Amino acid sequence: MIKKKLLIPIIQSVCTIPLLIISTTSYLELVQAQLPNSTQSPVKNSHFQSFQQPKLPRNGAPTGRRRAGAGRNPECPVSLKRLTALVPGDGGKSVLALTVAENPTFWFYVPQVPETVRFAEFVLQAQDGKGVENVYRTPLTLSGKSGIISITPPAQPQYFLKTDKKYHWYFHIYCNDPQKTSDNFYVDGFVQRQVLTQALDNQLKAAKPREYIAYSTNNIWYDAVTNLGQLRRTNPQNTAINQDWVDLLNAIGLQDIAKEAIIQHYNLEN
Repeated sequence: MIKKKLLIPIIQSVCTIPLLIISTTSYLELVQAQLPNSTQSPVKNSHFQSFQQPKLPRNGAPTGRRRAGAGRNPECPVSLKRLTALVPGDGGKSVLALTVAENPTFWFYVPQVPETVRFAEFVLQAQDGKGVENVYRTPLTLSGKSGIISITPPAQPQYFLKTDKKYHWYFHIYCNDPQKTSDNFYVDGFVQRQVLTQALDNQLKAAKPREYIAYSTNNIWYDAVTNLGQLRRTNPQNTAINQDWVDLLNAIGLQDIAKEAIIQHYNLEN
C-alpha cells in the first residue's frame, strides 16, 4: 500500500464517553452459555442481548462526522450522502469511543456507487496535546456494492495505538478525481486505546467467542462491534448473532443500516 503524508487541521482533544451496557440479562447468566473458543466455529443460538443507548459527551466536546451529508460537487452521486461510520454519536455527529486493541478495526456503511466513484482513502492521525502526528494513510478500492465494510490497519508497531494519545481517523470516498480533494464525501471520528485490565481479560475469556458481551459491558465500543461483526460474517444464519448486531446498531441510532450485509474486510498488511 502507498503511504503518504496528509496535513489536516488539529482537532482539540475529546472526552471519553460511556458506551453500551447490557440491561436485561446478568453477566453470570451470559457466561453460563459459554460457546466454542474459535470465532470460525459455528455459534449456537441463545437468548438475545439487550443494548442501551450510550451516554453522549457533555456540550463543548469535539465531534466528528458519522454521516457524510451533502458534497460540494453536484455531479457526485446522491447516494454518497449515505456513507456512515459505525460509531456512537448524536444524529450525524460522531464522538470518541474506546478500544483495547493496538490496531483496532474500523467499520463503515458504503452505498452503491458507479465505477467512476470507487476510490477511497483511510487516514489515521495521533493527537497528544502538542499537535497532530500522521500515523497511517492508505488508498482503497471499493467494490461498488452497497453494504458494510471493515478496515484494519497493518499489525506493525509503527501503526499501533498508544494509550497516552487520542486518535482521529478519516474515511473518504472520492468522486471522479481523487486529486480534487473538494470532490469527496467523508466521515471522521475519534478513538482512544485503554490498557486491558486483568478483570476485563477474565471476562473476555469467559465470554468467548461472544467477547462483545464483555466489551460492551465495559464501554469498549470498537472491539465490541468488531467481535460481533466477525461473528455475524462467519455465522450469517445465526439468529441470535444477527439480532444482536441489529440491536447494537439500533442502540446508537443507526437503524437504517442495521440489516445491511457485511460485504468486505480490508486487512491492510502491506
